[in-house]
Parts: sequence; structure tokens; C-alpha cells
Amino acid sequence: MTQKNILLLCGGGGDEHSISLLSANYFEAQLATLAHFNVLRVELNAQGQYHTAAGELCELTNSRQLRFSDSDKTAWNVDYVIPCIHGYPGETGDIQSYFELINLPYFGCDSEASSNCFNKVTAKMWFSALGIPNTPYIFLNEFNDDAVKQTEQALEKWGSIFIKAASQGSSVGCYRVDSIDQLAKSLQEAFTFSPYVVVEKTISARELEVATYEVDGEIIATKPGEIICASNTFYSFDEKYADNSQAQTVIEADVDAAIAKQIQDYAIKAFKGMKLRHLSRIDFFLTDENEILLNEINTFPGQTHISMFPKMLQNHGHDFAQYLSNNILAQLQD
Repeated sequence: MTQKNILLLCGGGGDEHSISLLSANYFEAQLATLAHFNVLRVELNAQGQYHTAAGELCELTNSRQLRFSDSDKTAWNVDYVIPCIHGYPGETGDIQSYFELINLPYFGCDSEASSNCFNKVTAKMWFSALGIPNTPYIFLNEFNDDAVKQTEQALEKWGSIFIKAASQGSSVGCYRVDSIDQLAKSLQEAFTFSPYVVVEKTISARELEVATYEVDGEIIATKPGEIICASNTFYSFDEKYADNSQAQTVIEADVDAAIAKQIQDYAIKAFKGMKLRHLSRIDFFLTDENEILLNEINTFPGQTHISMFPKMLQNHGHDFAQYLSNNILAQLQD
């Protein structure tokens, strides 16, 4: 088999830049086991510059080549891209738009699906349109007295709320509010991360996650795994990634088989309905009354040493490297 040049693009310069580098380590290790791929890892920084691990500056041109600042270095033809970027500009769909513009095939969800899932306003509208239960919410588009009043009314009605920046990932710009004293400051801070804010009812529930992905054209939803947070905390950015995190992960949650099946069915329905591709991690709440609520979709889930997606995929019986290879080759043959 002729080797294909795979560009492993990571970083992105956003809040999750460092996590993207950790995920890229996992992809790089998996790709290294596949002799039919020739991989070049390139990091995108906050200034929009690309550079190799050796520090060489380069750019991805519309002729699908990596062109190096050193004019004596031969340009590198790119057959395929893996945009291993969490948050902006990867999960937002921005960088996928450029790949689509230059007809460069890539791994993961397309630009529209990525954008729809990343924006919590759009995502929740889609969940409701697809008939998938999700948390009660209100939308706000400006920090002003009216927004504060609406949020106060939500707090009074629901008792506890989450204020979330609409266009952020990994719980960035996310605040739990139990007291009116916290409300205005948390709301104002959320608006510094995004021009839109979602206010959701706090749900007392178990946090379940499903790895949903494609293998040979079939959409797979694993049995739900579980995030168990320390008492009275939520799965914040620090709880996800800090060395001193008290959160625990269970690859296969102890839930009734019928509930697990309903969660898997909802995950597949969301994957199909929102036109996702290749991979996603779809997160749910399960209340004490066994009510299932779709929380969010991550279109490029983390692949760090504590990440659930690769562990759930492996637990389901699939080899990550082979899964990756099959999807890349299928796309290149289209």
C-alpha cells in the first residue's frame, strides 16, 4: 500500500491548547503503529502560525501542501488532516471550513456539525427539535439589567442554576450559582467568554458519557461510562485535567440495561440527526427518578490518559489504531 501523508494538527492557541497537545500524543502513538501512514505533527499557535516539533515555521496552502519558511526545504504534500484541536478553532468548525474550501479530506465532524454542537444555544435547539430530552434553559444575548432579572427569576424558579458561556468547551466560562449574591458576577464573567450565555436548571444527577463513533459505516454507541465528582462539585476544567482532581471515571456505569439502551439510542439519534461523523462523546444526566437528559456533545473528545472516549471504544472491543485507519482509508477512497 502506498504511504499516505497525514498531517496531525494540534494546539489551536485557545483555552484548551495544552490539552490538545496531550491528545495529539495519543494520536501520534496510534498512527506510529500504522506503516501505511507517514505522519507529520504540526502545532498551531495563538498567533495563527504553524510550526513543526523542531520549531520550523510553515503554512498550509490552498494547494494542499505544507510550505516551509526555509525556502530550501521541499514542500510537503498533505493527503489528509487530523485536526486534533479542542475548542477554538477545531470544535467550532472554523478550521474545517478551510479544509472544505481547499478540498482537503479530514478526520472528524464537518464544519456545520461542529459549530452546531459547540454552540450551546444551537445544540439545545437541535436536541429539542430531534425530540431528545435536555435540561430546562433560557438564552441570553447581552449582559444588562434585563438579563440579570431573567437569571434571578430562573434561580428563584429552579433553586440552583448553571450559567454557561454558549461558545466554550471543557466547562470554560461555566458557573454554578446557588445564591443570588453570586449571580450578577458569574453572569458578567460568562459574557467575557462568549457573546451568548445559557442559563440551565441545576440537575441533581449522575453524569454519564457515551463514546459514539463510526466503524465500517455503522454508528456505534458504547455502554455509558460514568463521571463521579467529589461531593458538591461539578466536572469543571480543573476537575477534568488537574493532577489533584478528585473526579473518578467508570468505563462501564452500573445502570439498568433498559436505561443504558435508551441512552445509547438517544446518542445514535443525536449522531445521525446532527450529521456527525467519525467520532463524538455524548454526555447525559440520569436523575434519581431515572429521567435521561442530554447534556452536551463533544465533537472532538479528549484522548489524554484520563479521557473516557478511547477507553470506552476499547472496552467495546475496537482497536483505536485500526478504527482510525479504517475511517481515513475509507474517506481517501471516496
